[in-house]
Amino acid sequence: MTAKERLPVLVTRRLPQPALDRIADRCEMTLYEGEGAMPRDQLLAQISGVAGAVTLLTDKVNDELLDAAGPQLLIVANYAVGFDNIDVPALTRRGVMASNTPEVLTETTADTAWALMMAAARRVPEGDRFLRTRAPWIWGPLMMLGQDLHGKTLGIVGFGRIGHAMARRAKGFGMRVVYHDVYRPSLELERELGAEFRELADLLSEADFVSIHVNLTDQTRHLINADRLRTMKRTAVIVNTSRGPVIDEAALAEALRDGVIFAAGLDVFENEPDVHPLLLELENAVVIPHLGSATVDTRTAMGMVAADNLIAALEGGTPPTLLNPEVLGKGRSGRPS
Repeated sequence: MTAKERLPVLVTRRLPQPALDRIADRCEMTLYEGEGAMPRDQLLAQISGVAGAVTLLTDKVNDELLDAAGPQLLIVANYAVGFDNIDVPALTRRGVMASNTPEVLTETTADTAWALMMAAARRVPEGDRFLRTRAPWIWGPLMMLGQDLHGKTLGIVGFGRIGHAMARRAKGFGMRVVYHDVYRPSLELERELGAEFRELADLLSEADFVSIHVNLTDQTRHLINADRLRTMKRTAVIVNTSRGPVIDEAALAEALRDGVIFAAGLDVFENEPDVHPLLLELENAVVIPHLGSATVDTRTAMGMVAADNLIAALEGGTPPTLLNPEVLGKGRSGRPS
């Protein structure tokens, strides 16, 4: 793409304005302006003939979409760190680049996980709701007792960037940190973060707080199920800011109802945007609508990374956060060689 050549692109949801301005300055942009996710039939129609697309987790990018797009499609730039909505092998087979927006949301997502942990442990939303009922009350020694964080053990399941950020926060609360991951970091990093490896079963039985930070794969779907919930402490709090299906939501709701664990803080849900109805009835379930990266700075930064990935591909360069570098040099139709 030259300075005079503006290739057509599709953006499937309104992004922060600086990102849209950057894309519109370099491309012929079609933007879906509707509320919520772009309807599938409209997505398949409008992606036809474009050179690139900026997609969200709500957009399933598979062979059906690639067929609809046509052979000139160069890149699908996902506006998320996760990419379980994208069939990356399908894109790779066709020589289409795929990218995501990692790193820029690490600290913000860790902040959200920590906020959920504290809110669930100290029953903050429950107390807020109680006062809003205007029911008469007086302070009492046993009123809304929660769980302390300081001095307790934090178990981190998935020890990547966000997991590391959680471990650093735990230091400030004087917490012990244990972690589980299929890949172990260096001993030097373990020492720096004060984190000790545990097998998953041992972590769940030992930790007072469990924070989930894994990708969604066939292996991690329902990683936390009824059997594993029963191995946790009755005083334990579990937090999930990764992907909803990592936890068996029905099993979690029943465990919370039955007092198997103390509380949960959830930013993501198994059948999002639907939430298991029992969770919505429970005071010990703190639920928020996928706000993990929802700050002005972070969502803008994500948009700029997605825009940079898109434009780099269209101009014959390498997207900064390319997921399938094996497609480079294949000379797909439409891409400058």
